[in-house]
Amino acid sequence: MIDWYDWSGGREAMLRFGPATGPVVVIALPLFEEANRTRTFAVALMRLLAERNIASALPDLPGTGESLVQIEETSVSAMREAMAAAVDHLGTRRAYACGFRSGALLDVTAFVQARWHLAPVEGKALVTELLRIAGKSAPAEAPMLAGGNLLTAIMLADLKAATTDAEPGPLRVVRLESDPRPADRKPPGLPLWRRAEPDHDPALAALLAEDIATWIRACEG
Repeated sequence: MIDWYDWSGGREAMLRFGPATGPVVVIALPLFEEANRTRTFAVALMRLLAERNIASALPDLPGTGESLVQIEETSVSAMREAMAAAVDHLGTRRAYACGFRSGALLDVTAFVQARWHLAPVEGKALVTELLRIAGKSAPAEAPMLAGGNLLTAIMLADLKAATTDAEPGPLRVVRLESDPRPADRKPPGLPLWRRAEPDHDPALAALLAEDIATWIRACEG
C-alpha cells in the first residue's frame, strides 16, 4: 500500500508491504541513478519479505522517487532527517534499516534496532565515482551534472563528509562475491547498480530476503 510521512520539509510517499504488526524493515535505495537501477529489485525483495511475515517500507526521500523536491534543492542532511522521520512515522514498531549502496549513508540518524547494508559505499568514494561519471579529474567545488543529476556544492560537500558510521548497534554487511572488501556474507549475484538499464536478479532477491528475515529473527530473539 501507499502511505505518507511528514518531515520538516513537507510530506513524502512511502511504499509498504507485509503485516501490520511486528518488526519492519525500512529500505533506503542508493542515491541518484543507481536508485532507478535497483528499485524493481527492492520492491521484489519487499514482497519476498512479506511472504516471510516481515513488513517493509520504502520511503521516498526528498529529491528521490516521486518527491516534489528537486535533487538540486536537497542535501544528504535533509535526506537523513527525512529517513529518521519515516522511521518515526512507524510509531512503536521495531524498525530495522536496510541500506543499498549509498543508501547506507542515510540511516545513520534514524532510531532503529539494527542495520543491514548491501554493498555500502562511503560518501568520499561516491564523490570520486560521480566525478568520473562527469568526466572530472579533480574535486568539484561548484555544481556539476552527473548521470543526469544536478549536484550542488552543498550536496557535494555533504557527500564528501558523509560516512556510514552510526550509533553503536548490530550491523550486518553483505557484499557480492566479486567485491574484495570484508563482509559478513558474500553471495553470488549481479551488481544491479552497475547495469546500463534497470534489471532484476530473482535468485539474489530470494537469497537476501531469507538473509534479512533470518537476521531480524535473530535480533528479535
